[in-house]
Amino acid sequence: MSSSIEWNDVTKKEARGSDDEDLGEVQEVGPNYVLVQKGMINKEKFYIPKDMADSYDGTVLHFRISKEDAKSKYMTDSPPPATSTQERTTPSMPRQRQERTEEETTVPLTEEKLGVSKTASSREATITKEPVTETKSVEVPVTHEEMSVERRPATSTTTADRPVQSRTETKVPLKSEEVQVTKQPYVKEEVSVKKKPVTETKTVTDQVTSEKARVKDAGGEEEIE
Repeated sequence: MSSSIEWNDVTKKEARGSDDEDLGEVQEVGPNYVLVQKGMINKEKFYIPKDMADSYDGTVLHFRISKEDAKSKYMTDSPPPATSTQERTTPSMPRQRQERTEEETTVPLTEEKLGVSKTASSREATITKEPVTETKSVEVPVTHEEMSVERRPATSTTTADRPVQSRTETKVPLKSEEVQVTKQPYVKEEVSVKKKPVTETKTVTDQVTSEKARVKDAGGEEEIE
């Protein structure tokens, strides 16, 4: 019986059900329960009342409950409150006359939530230079020679040559300046392009799905808020 079990010795020992089913390993002994855990990743925790323990042989702690009943009645993630009512066995009554005072079934309700992540994207800004043709005028002073003819009396009395017998020409060179246009490129101004981060807030909207529970029995259907 549970009263004769050395509870300080059962921790980390194997636990088995009424049909010799493996329930897991004893992790903790509470005031009115024994915590049995099975599995390392997908853990199953059973908070089994102490008075459901049948015997302890120094290696295995045996319970008077099947594995199926342990899952349906005592599998939970938290220990029962000290004042909560649990399934008890009256020592003076036969085992088949045990009374259940309360059963609890846990139904998880799930809900989706939005997860937001950021990815970096890039785009290019293009700077284009194109020719712009315009007409500019520059005033340049130029000099040229013009010919003027003036008649005046001769100042020399020396003997001259005979008059010409036919038409003759005397050429007088006239000088003038001409304008030559050349174009030379130079840096007129510069364009500076800078980058700076700008933070803005964007709103992301999407639909999420959640669950709600309804309890239906002979008395009707009720929605649980």
